[in-house]
Amino acid sequence: MKEISCKLLVLGAGPGGYVCAIRAGQLGVDTVIVERAKAGGTCLNVGCIPSKALIHAAEEYHKLHAAASGRSPLGLSLSAPAINLKQTVAWKDGIVGRLNSGVTGLLKKAGVKAVFGEARFVDGKTVDVETETGQQRIRAEAVVIATGSAPVELPDLPFGGSVISSTEALALVELPETLAVIGGGYIGLELGTAFAKLGSKVTVLEAMDRILPQYDAELSRPVMKRLGELGMEVFTRTTAKRLSADKRGLLAEENGRAFEVPAKKVLVTVGRGPVTEGWGIQEIDLDRSGRFIRIDDQCRTSMRGIYAIGDVTGEPMLAHRAMAQGEMVAEIVAGQKRSWDKRCIPAVCFTDPEIVSAGLSPEEARAAGIEVRIGQFPFQANGRAMTTLAEDGFVRVVARADNHLVLGIHAVGHAVSELSAAFALAIEMGARLEDVAGTIHAHPTQSEAFQEAAFKALGHALHI
Repeated sequence: MKEISCKLLVLGAGPGGYVCAIRAGQLGVDTVIVERAKAGGTCLNVGCIPSKALIHAAEEYHKLHAAASGRSPLGLSLSAPAINLKQTVAWKDGIVGRLNSGVTGLLKKAGVKAVFGEARFVDGKTVDVETETGQQRIRAEAVVIATGSAPVELPDLPFGGSVISSTEALALVELPETLAVIGGGYIGLELGTAFAKLGSKVTVLEAMDRILPQYDAELSRPVMKRLGELGMEVFTRTTAKRLSADKRGLLAEENGRAFEVPAKKVLVTVGRGPVTEGWGIQEIDLDRSGRFIRIDDQCRTSMRGIYAIGDVTGEPMLAHRAMAQGEMVAEIVAGQKRSWDKRCIPAVCFTDPEIVSAGLSPEEARAAGIEVRIGQFPFQANGRAMTTLAEDGFVRVVARADNHLVLGIHAVGHAVSELSAAFALAIEMGARLEDVAGTIHAHPTQSEAFQEAAFKALGHALHI
């Protein structure tokens, strides 16, 4: 058996793992990273990046379709559009491949040794990896667990055949005539909307009383309106049961009423679970917090020298949280003083329209006993939004009533994901309403709605 030693061993080359390894390498830490599949993890290979590519392709096709049907308000017209989904998927795969190569190159540049294979703990300092060329043993002074998460499977609808996860949905080369989406969260609605724009008849089944339950109802309302405009059927308070006998449909139940949904494909998006099995976790004694590995404010687990980052440590299960944790842990291992002191982690939902949430919602602030001021500005009154046919939605600012400290910033609208950095920066730097209102925002841009929302909270909105 081959054997190597290092100061830091990172298990998993997803966003958290590869960032941790790169930063550690930059700081001169002897680092090895182990990955069982491809560098980049779920996000790069079968999640964030490919889904956004499909969403963009679907939006472009939908615009062409509107022009071909004479429904373009811009006066555009063309002959019947078509899409070659196989070519679209190849384009998407090309982007993923470029980013794979980029991550691999960055690891090499930082002096990180990459080992590909299945890893299993022998003890808290030792891991065996089954590679294509045989077993390799790695001994390390510190270990970072960054094994990520995987789609949750339903007992009566296991993955296989017509029942697919987001991974298989992103690899389809033929458009399903009918698609049932189980779960009205961000993954289900992002992909369901894309397929609806491409021409599938999409039905969404959500067990809760509304879609996007992780966002407040005011933010999800414009999305629900858009789903109807796209011809998508949405059933809330509804549970999926099993495939129909001929496997051409899905049996569901809504408040005791049984019915069947036409479904050539059934996309299950009921959440993701931490990958805590299959890599010898039973050989080490780690405390859990529910399904997740419990960590402190330095991402330390209950075993000395073992850290955990990303989805395996709990909510929010977001790539950028994992990246920030990975960078921090690398610096701690290198001897620097760091701890997790982030004020907010922005969340983005790439539906149509998009949603951004940073910091506290009005309800969360009030539940904490804080008296708040709220300012909301609609994109209907924003010049840039008008010129891009993107008037649905708004920007909302939540601040303390006493000192005007900004506690939360939320938006729903076209391309508002690009405002997320400004929102997070304002909260992270402790901005007050006066700071946002007093910052000159370029005209004409959608970002002006941010400033106008602050004006509104201060009691002197200018353009409404």
